[in-house]
Amino acid sequence: MTINKTQKDGNIIFTLEGRMDVNSSPKFELEFIPVFDEADDNCCIVLDLEKLTYISSSGLRVLLLGHKKALAKNIFMKLINVTHGVKEILKITGFADVFNIE
Repeated sequence: MTINKTQKDGNIIFTLEGRMDVNSSPKFELEFIPVFDEADDNCCIVLDLEKLTYISSSGLRVLLLGHKKALAKNIFMKLINVTHGVKEILKITGFADVFNIE
C-alpha cells in the first residue's frame, strides 16, 4: 500500500492506494496515529480512499484507533472518495455508521 500525507488549509490528508491488510496496516498505523497528537484543534484529518482497493480487519482496527483519538481530542476525521468495494466492507462490519463518510 502506498501512503501519501499532505497538508492543505490546516487539514491533514492521507491518500491511500492499494490494499490495507495485515502486512500494510502496521506501517499506516505508525504514520497515522501520531498525527492526532500533533494536530491543531481546528484540524480535520481526511482519508482519501479513492485508490484503496481492499481493507482487512487489521486496517479497520487502525481506522477505529484513529476515530477514537479524534473523538478524544475533538478533531474531525472523515473518509472521502470511498470505493464501492471498501464501502461494502464498511457496511457489512457496521463501520459505515461509525465513520464520517463523504
